Formats: sequence, C-alpha cells, structure tokens
Amino acid sequence: MPKQIYTIITGSGSYVPTRLVTNTGFSESTFFESSGVPINLPNAEIIEKFKNITGIHERRYVEDNLVCSDIAFMAAEKAIADARLDKETLDYIIVAHNFGDVKAGDTHIDTVPTIASRVKHKLGIRNPETVAYDLPFGCPGWLQAVIHANYFIRSGDVKNILVIGSETLSRISDPHDRDSMIYSDGAGAVILTAVESETPVGLLSHVARTDAVDQAYYLKMDKSYKTAEGTNLYLKMNGRKLYEYALKTVPMAIKAAIDKSGVGIDAIQRVLIHQANEKMDDAIVNRLYELYGRKERPEFSMPMIISWLGNNSVATLPILYDMVIKDQVTNHILNPGDHFVFASVGAGMNVNAAVYKMPEINS
Repeated sequence: MPKQIYTIITGSGSYVPTRLVTNTGFSESTFFESSGVPINLPNAEIIEKFKNITGIHERRYVEDNLVCSDIAFMAAEKAIADARLDKETLDYIIVAHNFGDVKAGDTHIDTVPTIASRVKHKLGIRNPETVAYDLPFGCPGWLQAVIHANYFIRSGDVKNILVIGSETLSRISDPHDRDSMIYSDGAGAVILTAVESETPVGLLSHVARTDAVDQAYYLKMDKSYKTAEGTNLYLKMNGRKLYEYALKTVPMAIKAAIDKSGVGIDAIQRVLIHQANEKMDDAIVNRLYELYGRKERPEFSMPMIISWLGNNSVATLPILYDMVIKDQVTNHILNPGDHFVFASVGAGMNVNAAVYKMPEINS
C-alpha cells in the first residue's frame, strides 16, 4: 500500500487554574429560577442535588490577573515543548474559544485581535506564514479545530499545527443561576503533525453536525436570573432540552465516526468525551454500546475528570487527552496502536466525533 499523509498528535500541554472552588463555596449564594423567583430550597439541598446529577465536587477558576489568551499561551508553550518543535515552523495556530478575553469583574467579550493572534504574540513567533485564527463552535470547538487542521495537513500543504482550546466560563456565568456551578476554566493544546504511513494512523475519521432549526438556543446569552442585577449578559442553558438532544445525537455521531473509520467497536479502548455532566456522559456511552448490541460497556472505557475540574467547555478534551497520555488519570492510559474516540456536544447545537489511532513507537 503506498504511503499516505496522516495527522498525528506529537505533543500536548494543559493549564489547570490554581483557584479551587468546592461545592461548599456556593453555600451563601442566592439562586433564582429563570422566572426571577428565588428558589425555595436550602442551598445545601440545591448543592447536593447538583452533585448527584453532574458528579461535580469542585472546579477551577483562573486568577483575577489572567484571561483566556494567557492560559491558552501557557498550554501552548507546554505542547510545543512536549513536541520538541521549533515554534517558528508552525503553519497554523487555531484557537477554539467562545468568549475571548473577559476580564475579572466584567462580562464584556473581547475578541479583537483574535485570541490566536494574541497567543502568537505571546509566543513571540515572527514567521508571518504562521497563520493564526479563532474558531467559535461551542464546547465542540477544539475538536472542530482539529478537524480543520486535519484537512490542511492531509492536503499536503502544511506540516505542523497548534490547536488550542481555552475558556474562562467563570467570567460569564450568572452567580444567581444554579447552573453556574457547572462551569469552570482551563486550557489545553496539542501539536498536530503530518506523517507518511503505509497503514492508517492518527486521525482516522470524523463526523460533525449542527442542528439549529429548533435547537439553536438551548445555550444562549441572557440577563441574570436576579432581574435587579442589570443588563449584563450571562451564559444560559436549557439543561433538560440539552440532555435530551445529547442523548439522542451524540451516540449516533460517535457510531458514525467509528463505522467510517473501519474500526470495530471492540477495538476502541477509550471514549474521551466532553465533560459536561457525569450522568449524561454515562448515558451517552452506554447508549453507544447499545447501538452495537452490547449490554454493557467495558470497564474503564470512559476517563472522567469532571468531578474535580468541572465543565471548562472547549478546554475539556485537550486537558483530558493531556492528562490521560501523561498517565495522570487513574486506570486510564493509551498505548501505541490503541484506538480511541474524541466526542463533544455544545452550543449551536453542535456535535462532533473523531476516531484516533495511537502511532506505533517507530511512526
């Protein structure tokens, strides 16, 4: 079989903020319904129900002096070092985010210049042919950026691409909305590199979809549930509708990616899924295996970090990958030749999935 160009990950890095916020940190919060009426339950009960549904015990917020582009840069530096790559040889820098550089105590979105250009500036890259651009695609943005990069690499035009997912959701979450306890901050990055191989390796297949007729506003920006708070806009979520949508579409998307790859479900060692809600992710992966006629999924098939990192949107998948590949998630490791899946769902509504084969040592 003649050699073809494939996309492999040659380095990864992540930034996990140092500010730890446990569930008890919300004990003094005042939560409201979407109607503006205070929730008539003790905070301890609200928090306990939240933990049982989402699996989240704590999350990380960035320090006040940091913004999205800062932590994107920190993750990028680690990925570049991990890949042992000359940063001037990067062909593209693609940054997935949704809100840009939101400063502490403010909800104004700042995206000019692009976050990718800010990262390139912070990295000190002088090469004008290192093209930098942003990709807003909801929580699946990082994986969609990987899909973009794969097309560039498979064309034969480029060799190395830096793909970053960075978000500071704590800056745009309504403190009076109990859903705000889900959100967190973080950044992750990978270096994608072209490799010639006679056998398929790296990114084998992908699928993506957008459902916007009825689902476009399941996630949206709107005023605080505490109506007296003014006109600032915050991230709002129709949790029930989103859950139902994800459970219906994500397993099908993952199956489509697996079937497209030519790899059987039994060859998939891990499913790296967007960490949005522990119960939802469990249900999605269970349904995936049901689609293949499996009554149970394999033990340790789905690494989870949501319990202590929360939902940091586009940063989830690259942070999860970085931690797994560096043996920082108990009972989860990826070995040469292993197959795994990336999958995500989020605002839009957008869904994507991809199948990846770990390169052999001599690749």
